[in-house]
Amino acid sequence: MLENPRSPRVRGVAKLAKKSARVESGLFLLEGPQAVAEALRFRPHLVVELYATPTAVERHPEIARAADEEGLDLEFVTEEVLDAMADTVTPQGFIAVCRQFPTAVKDVFGASPKLVAILEEVRDPGNAGTIVRAADAAGADAVVFTGRAVDLYNPKVVRSSTGSIFHVPVAVGADLQDVLERARAAGLTVLAADVKGDDLLSARREGVLERPTAWLFGNEAHGLPDEQLALADRVVTVPIYGHAESMNLATAASVCLYESAFAQRSAGHE
Repeated sequence: MLENPRSPRVRGVAKLAKKSARVESGLFLLEGPQAVAEALRFRPHLVVELYATPTAVERHPEIARAADEEGLDLEFVTEEVLDAMADTVTPQGFIAVCRQFPTAVKDVFGASPKLVAILEEVRDPGNAGTIVRAADAAGADAVVFTGRAVDLYNPKVVRSSTGSIFHVPVAVGADLQDVLERARAAGLTVLAADVKGDDLLSARREGVLERPTAWLFGNEAHGLPDEQLALADRVVTVPIYGHAESMNLATAASVCLYESAFAQRSAGHE
């Protein structure tokens, strides 16, 4: 049982909440039973360290069994130690340290994708993680972070993805123009989501959404500048039928990705 919340080992785990420590170590922090379970199920080779309170293991014995099956040591810790390690106030009894595993952009587009989400300078961790989760749910083939986007391994991004970062390939640190060139070379139509665009339903009626598509989403506050919108094949907007002033980026991205998923599946392009 690890009991000292001030021990060097505990401080080393806690430091992974900072980007500098993640960059230096190539590791990141994973919190909560759902995320840990997804890591053990889909990418167990990435799990370096695993910690849990005895109470949490009693509630989720399947996680302890999964770790044992993968030959991973699960170390018991006190609630105080877990709190000292965690970035969140409620880590729910489990913390893991994992290796980072970004996908290369060339591999994303070399795999003949049908649906890709491109996030240009998306800075909000909650939005970024939620879009990764939505892309996963919609059956997208990959997510690509371009420009000065939030760090994929920021604890808030990881939490917001609820394990989806272990399911869908994610490329980071890419140049937007290079990504769009690769997308077109792979046969994808580039659709930019922006309030200046055509109605999303018009694009669907015209059959645009049935094509292999790379959706381009911009920064939460500033959107996509005109020069970036000009790089897209078409600019599309999600219409607002009620009185809302605007739509949250992650919500709009979820709608766009699902509309493409519906259209592609209806056309038999799964």
